[in-house]
Amino acid sequence: MNIQTIGVIGAGTMGNGIAQACAVSGLDVVMVDIDDAAVQRGLATVSSSLDRLVKKDKLSAEAKAAAMARIQGSTDYAALKPAQLVIEAATENEGLKRKILAQLDATLPAETLVATNTSSISITKLAAATQRPDRFIGMHFFNPVPMMALVEVIRGLQTSDATHDAVFAMAQKLGKTPITVKNAPGFVVNRILIPMINEAFFVLAEGLASAEDIDAGMKLGTNQPIGPLALADMIGLDVCLAVMNVYVEEYADSKYRPAPLLKEMVAAGWLGRKTGRGVYRY
Repeated sequence: MNIQTIGVIGAGTMGNGIAQACAVSGLDVVMVDIDDAAVQRGLATVSSSLDRLVKKDKLSAEAKAAAMARIQGSTDYAALKPAQLVIEAATENEGLKRKILAQLDATLPAETLVATNTSSISITKLAAATQRPDRFIGMHFFNPVPMMALVEVIRGLQTSDATHDAVFAMAQKLGKTPITVKNAPGFVVNRILIPMINEAFFVLAEGLASAEDIDAGMKLGTNQPIGPLALADMIGLDVCLAVMNVYVEEYADSKYRPAPLLKEMVAAGWLGRKTGRGVYRY
């Protein structure tokens, strides 16, 4: 399949980042959100992001203008009809995603591929909620999308080889490095990353080292660009806890039990950067 037009559901952080990556790579994009204000915020974010690249001489002003011209904003799902692939990048809520998928089934041609940017919800379960399970797949981008090279391409039980191959090739066209992943809670990266962050909270609670020294140790000892506790603050402690709870429920294995300190900080409302306080103050 020749994918030239991409639909993106959601103009927030992930959605506008996906739209930017696609437009810069020469693809036409239709970005849809619930109201015009959200769409305009998304377009403004893309424009500002591209401006920063122009200032750093990583993109010409002409290339920026061309990329912006390729992005069409809309609140109407009918605008997605020309797309060969639609990527759902709405809030991480299964009920909301199911509602969106039903709207897509009612709007899109039968041959259109649909991907979800979920980081935790079962691809097989979401595929079963659509009328195109063989043409449904997970496409997990990482934040910030324009900068991060990885895309997890996640096959549900029903995903066809043709769908996988088309989406895998499209990710490569974006200049990304895709990896193929089977459907499972956390997929690959978060399956490893979030338990590591959880363990850092156990270490902090046990008083083995300060938060600053734990983060410095992991940065200098394992060449990570950011320590696990600072990363938790960036992700959101509530998100980290929610993911660990999913692992406990899905795997029924005590090794995934959330650290009591993580649970306590979430209960206190100390969620990280977004609340001004987490492990660190902001």
